[in-house]
Amino acid sequence: MKYIVIVPDGMADYPCEGLFGKTPLDVAKTPNMNALCQEGETGLVRTIPRNMEPASDVANLSIFGYDPQRYYTGRGPLEAANLGVKLDEDEVAFRCNLITASKDDDRLIDYSAGHISTAEAKVLISRLNEKLANEFIRFYPGVSYRHLLIIKGKKRVLALKTVPPHNIINEHLSENLPSGEGAELLRDLIEKSYSILNQEEVNAVRIDLGENPANMIWLWGQGERLELPSFEERFGIRGAVISAVDLIKGIGKTIGLEVIEVEGATGYYDTNYAGKGEKAIAYLEDRDFVYVHIEAPDEAGHNGDLKEKIKAIEEIDHFIIGRAREYLKVNPGRVLVLPDHFTPVELRRHCADMVPFLISGEGISPDEIEHFSEATARKSKLRIKQGWKLMEYFLR
Repeated sequence: MKYIVIVPDGMADYPCEGLFGKTPLDVAKTPNMNALCQEGETGLVRTIPRNMEPASDVANLSIFGYDPQRYYTGRGPLEAANLGVKLDEDEVAFRCNLITASKDDDRLIDYSAGHISTAEAKVLISRLNEKLANEFIRFYPGVSYRHLLIIKGKKRVLALKTVPPHNIINEHLSENLPSGEGAELLRDLIEKSYSILNQEEVNAVRIDLGENPANMIWLWGQGERLELPSFEERFGIRGAVISAVDLIKGIGKTIGLEVIEVEGATGYYDTNYAGKGEKAIAYLEDRDFVYVHIEAPDEAGHNGDLKEKIKAIEEIDHFIIGRAREYLKVNPGRVLVLPDHFTPVELRRHCADMVPFLISGEGISPDEIEHFSEATARKSKLRIKQGWKLMEYFLR
């Protein structure tokens, strides 16, 4: 039996005024999702425990089958795992965004610095290491705007309160800086980064081109070293993960899954959808499980871009879900499709509502739902209130 999990990040949404009360998933052309829906069963799952923040790390841990309330220590260590950064017991990993800040009116303008290229970002992270790194502090480059900071001495910073930058777009910087005992260190690094990055030629060129400069860092998502039982130990099968972002690949590596790299996978609107679909199916020739994550709908939600969110959903349906559906017509297996959380375009931030899911394939009896959407899933009686149990349900 083959198992395919497809996670369009942040795909779920609320009714939009611009769509006359419908959601992007309602109006997107999704013949493959709808066909799988008609052939399978639909329900709702709570990927975010009630007492936790609606973050992608929490949600995807749940989808992989791991209880976040038991295992979660923070986002940073999961991203560190993919970068090959092994944390010592006294070290804390922070997610480090390159952002666009406006000092004139004290606002966070862009959580991604215009989705700065990885090549440009590496230059800036290298400069931060030259100016700010020491025996206790080190920056590590990631992909695009997503990077890592490691700090020795976890008692100083582990309990700080930090805020994801994508949740405070156009809000005041000063009101959202790290707070709590030890926050002075992070505040100082953020402030100094502004002075350093503003002088960089990379940013001067970006401004000349009308692009948002990466003129400040934002530190959040801190956590200490964690250990998880392997996916094979949990479920008795081996598999792989396909994603463009360090977080998802880091979870995969931490639980012993292979990471499949796809050329042209960017974590943005221009990602290689077809490549992800083809690689997923090719992998199943020798293995039984693959987890495909696509970041684009979430980015569109954060950007408030209704058109791009609809387009991303349609691309996923055509190139990835469609490929999985064709595969399952001639091979015994199942597919699970669900967003990890809501990222409504009108709010531009994550929300913790229960998300719709569909399961189709071998041994799945069809229900009466014919169109996959947030509203139709609510008509189903199938509810999984502890999200980490969904994987058990899917694999049975």
